[in-house]
Amino acid sequence: MTAGDLMGLKMIVNGLSFSYGSALVLEGVALTIAEGDFVGIIGPNGSGKSTLLKILAALLKPAQGSVILDGRELRRWSRLDLARRIALVAQERGAGFNFLVEEVVAMGRYPYQGRFSAMGEADRRAVERAMHLTGCYQLRERELFSLSGGERQRVILARALAQETPCLLLDEPTSFLDIGYQVELLELLQSLNNREKLTVVMVMHDLNLASRYCRKLFLLHQGKIHACGDPAGVLNRENILAVYRTEVLIEPHPLGGSPQVIPISAKNLPGKTAYSGPVHLIGGGGSATPVMNELFIKGFPLSAGVLSAGDSDWAAARRLGLSMVEEAPFSPIREDRHRDNLGLIERSSAVVLAPLFVGPGNLLNVEAAGHALKQGLPVFVIDEPSIAARDFTGGRASLLYAELKEKGAVFVSRLDLLQLMKRDNGDGAILSHS
Repeated sequence: MTAGDLMGLKMIVNGLSFSYGSALVLEGVALTIAEGDFVGIIGPNGSGKSTLLKILAALLKPAQGSVILDGRELRRWSRLDLARRIALVAQERGAGFNFLVEEVVAMGRYPYQGRFSAMGEADRRAVERAMHLTGCYQLRERELFSLSGGERQRVILARALAQETPCLLLDEPTSFLDIGYQVELLELLQSLNNREKLTVVMVMHDLNLASRYCRKLFLLHQGKIHACGDPAGVLNRENILAVYRTEVLIEPHPLGGSPQVIPISAKNLPGKTAYSGPVHLIGGGGSATPVMNELFIKGFPLSAGVLSAGDSDWAAARRLGLSMVEEAPFSPIREDRHRDNLGLIERSSAVVLAPLFVGPGNLLNVEAAGHALKQGLPVFVIDEPSIAARDFTGGRASLLYAELKEKGAVFVSRLDLLQLMKRDNGDGAILSHS
């Protein structure tokens, strides 16, 4: 018998609250776990993840609210019946007795055996299958204390799989495993979830693994659910910044497109700069991406435009969550888009003109830099390579660049730009714009 042979499972959590003494750990948690879900519970340390999992496993009783398992409150299930519905893989803490591996895995069969009965053929098949699935069959005659932390974790997982429940709860199942075994374990759980409709609920710290393997995520913050849904809806820059207080980039995984979180040092959270408003970037075709990334990492608020939807600067600005003006791909900049761009410029504190290739369709972007000068804004022009090599307007763009220089735009290399615009580090070392 496998998990797929058992009746489906549905768990509903209503208004759950829990405290350790006077310390409130969970407050008003509500969620639903359906048959065949692959759920990740994520959040920073102390957010209540492991406590929530222990409540779902009936190891802790909530102070308020309820957990409904298949239409019946969790507290009304007998321990034996519950053990046939839910198996728990706790964080590996060591064991009190030095059993053989096969004996440990066989402990997962206790819900199906009488108090003094010996293992039957079905029990032996389940134990052997679980050891093969988890790659610990060759360890079956080893003593538990002789194993590494990762090997012990695989044995504990095998014990839970031998229990053959329709739901598996796991608390940081990859914490002791190297990267190879992490992927192997998660691929195994994904396979069981797909083939046998095994419901999987995991507490995880690794956001990228959670994103890749879980179909549903619950993001906890200070004991409450901050966000829930599919990985694309939960793992965005705003949620990560609010919960983890860390700036990140979000990139699609090259295989499958799941969001992957790239941390930026928490020291680089946006702070005071030499500018009261955003730095507006004018670019296109990837010309602005390097300076966009560097200024973002240094904490500068940014805006951008006009960018063609789908090009690499547009993708970078969207990834960073910038306010921007966009135009349809392969289309000349329309007047209304140009006006919107001027509006962003008028709300900015400085403008950077990236070394874009200029043709008749985007010449208005160079004119926009001239508008910024008329507004009294500092304008930095990165002119490497020279506009002469990037001008496809019959010389009109080169003339506009000459006017920009004449009217006070600062022509700089990208490295010099970063020096001129460096973030205030508290020592007053901010260069003047004059």
